[in-house]
Amino acid sequence: MEYQIEEKGAPGRDKVEVLGTTFDEGKPEGEEMGQWRQKLSSREEKLKYLENGERYWYGKDWYGSEKRKNPA
Repeated sequence: MEYQIEEKGAPGRDKVEVLGTTFDEGKPEGEEMGQWRQKLSSREEKLKYLENGERYWYGKDWYGSEKRKNPA
């Protein structure tokens, strides 16, 4: 993969080489796109998947960006 290098102005300097986009464009394809429920077989696996995704907001052991480490 060839990287695109762009020249941009920077504070205190004239021009700086900056790395451009590094991803391949596209969208997921196929029948199973976005069907996570069918990929997980048991109820326990589905609950574990959801709890892992929601731990950012509802976790007790670590702190999301909207929560304080020490309560006010």
